[in-house]
Amino acid sequence: MINNELINPKSIVVVGGSNSIFKPGGKALKNIIDNNYKGKLYVINPKEDIVQGIKSYKKAEELPQTDLAIIGVPAQFVKDNVDILANKCGVKAFIILSAGFSETSEQGRKIENEIVNICNKNNACLIGPNCTGVLTQNYSGIFAGPIPKLNPKGCDFVSGSGATAAFIIEEGMTVGLTFASMFSVGNSAQNGVEEVIEYWDNIFDADKSSHIKIIYMENIKKPKKFLKHTSSLIKKGCKIAAVKSGNSSAGSRAASSHTGALATPDVAVQALFDKAGIVRCQGREELVTTAAVFTHPELKGKNIAIITQAGGPGVMLTDVLSNGGLEIPHLSGENAEKLLSELYHGSAVGNPIDIMATGTDEQLGICIDYVENKFTNIDGMAVIFGDPALVDVRPAYKIIHEKMKVCKKPIYPILPSITTGAEKINYFKDLGRTFFPDELSLGRAVVNIYNTGKPEDNANLPYIDKSKVREIIDNSNNGYLSPEKIQCLLDLAKINRAKEVIAHTKDEAVEKSKLLGFPIVMKVVGPVHKTDVGGVSLNVNNVESVKNEFNIMINIKDTTGILLQPMLSGVELFIGAKYEENFGHLILCGLGGIFIEVFKDTAAALSPVSKQEALKMIKSLKSYKIIQGVRGNEGVDEDKFADIIVKLSALLEIAPEIKELDLNPCLGTKKNVIAVDARMRIEN
Repeated sequence: MINNELINPKSIVVVGGSNSIFKPGGKALKNIIDNNYKGKLYVINPKEDIVQGIKSYKKAEELPQTDLAIIGVPAQFVKDNVDILANKCGVKAFIILSAGFSETSEQGRKIENEIVNICNKNNACLIGPNCTGVLTQNYSGIFAGPIPKLNPKGCDFVSGSGATAAFIIEEGMTVGLTFASMFSVGNSAQNGVEEVIEYWDNIFDADKSSHIKIIYMENIKKPKKFLKHTSSLIKKGCKIAAVKSGNSSAGSRAASSHTGALATPDVAVQALFDKAGIVRCQGREELVTTAAVFTHPELKGKNIAIITQAGGPGVMLTDVLSNGGLEIPHLSGENAEKLLSELYHGSAVGNPIDIMATGTDEQLGICIDYVENKFTNIDGMAVIFGDPALVDVRPAYKIIHEKMKVCKKPIYPILPSITTGAEKINYFKDLGRTFFPDELSLGRAVVNIYNTGKPEDNANLPYIDKSKVREIIDNSNNGYLSPEKIQCLLDLAKINRAKEVIAHTKDEAVEKSKLLGFPIVMKVVGPVHKTDVGGVSLNVNNVESVKNEFNIMINIKDTTGILLQPMLSGVELFIGAKYEENFGHLILCGLGGIFIEVFKDTAAALSPVSKQEALKMIKSLKSYKIIQGVRGNEGVDEDKFADIIVKLSALLEIAPEIKELDLNPCLGTKKNVIAVDARMRIEN
């Protein structure tokens, strides 16, 4: 729980504050003093009477009532100080800078837990340990990195890494980004990233609060809380960008099903971000660039105009935007001809609009006006204006600033001359503007934002008889369910499936094949991967073939019977699910059969999945054109494909014990989608 004593303390004590600014306590104290903290400030240092001009107490017991304690002493002294400060001095918020706790040893973890217990018993808020501190509008309680100029409408920032937070702040400051607050949560012993986001959500005021939130995290400990509050903030009008590091394939676990192999923890993270509407970034630069884009009006469409004085950057930006799904439409007609007449000979207006290095600030302003008012098919513009050292570019930068005040279409200023034009860029930043030093970084950020959807509303799942599902699950042993039980579960979920029967003898196989009607498919029951062991036979079209195939297949290792189905045709599709600890079920879809292994082209979403989400999953596949139907081949009924995803989600919400599930293949036609083969593994 984040409390007012942490955010707006009327009094602060720095435990371990010193005259050395090369120690965490000394540096934190100096930052608090230098940034004009208005409340009462104390120090605890047994060796000093005065520290940086502040009275120092020898012992914690001597301290008057205090709201917040910032602790920067060796780990072995932290717990006793917290105990005294909480119980005798009324401290209700702690920031523990000290390291040497759960990140180092089990003994450190034990002490950390004891500190948390003390805080909980006293209704006190804890940040850390092993953190760099907190920045709010009221005080600068950090020891590492630069202190940015705080702006109530700047970025709210939370980080699981203190050093990374310092690097991100520094990078943000270089492009003119401002910050409203910063929380470095360290070990997150009591309050982590999720609790900070919860606090942002609970206190959000559309008129007063920052609308930009940025996050760096290495673990998502509470995905459901994270989803609840990030999606809530975005629905309230906030924009959120985040880096989740630690996403390599080395961290994924082995699994026996196709879904289990494909649904890595990072796929779950991406699905979580997609469901919330968070723009996922892959590093510090991308996070900062995305946050800088957030400071501009929202891009309402996908058509961009590029105004440039250098041809190469305009072309490279065109490539990035076009490859990412945005458009750089050609500009022509009467307005384009009029604009060209306003520019120097040799300029071009086809888009990019190239005014050349000799273009003036007045011509730049004319171009912006034309894009804003005349070219109605344009939704936003990027302005590339470096410093060719021919004239003073500050008037041009002033025009960009003034146009940004009045234009409804976003203007993204790309100012690449960060060395030769540093003084002029600082002038632009001093006007309160962010800028982009690199056109490709901007382009990638704009594409990423454009392709990130809005938060998904709660899914309206279809009805399934819960008692009957629970009866099957509760009376099943761990492991793969029998075909009979799978059939019952699919029927309860109203998932259309192929007729199928199981034969245990050759005569039984012959009799049942006649009832199904030829041609049929024969599959072994028992082995997990039937195709790998030769356990699937297609187009079996007479009794003799049934007998021959049965004799061969029944002798395959682990086979307990032979499953018979009508031979169906259609596009092979895949739907699967895997339970990811804390996240819930991750549902995947894509092309099925062997294609799932070869192409690994899947889309994923966290359950519960709405119909809208399911359709979005299908349309996001690289193989979507096959599903639509290509080169005369029949496509798939997307609506029924999506229905199966939603019905499967409803089943999984009732039966979380289903840890892995494959419907592979489903066969899709223009009229129907039918589940042909299914596997379900449960674990109670």
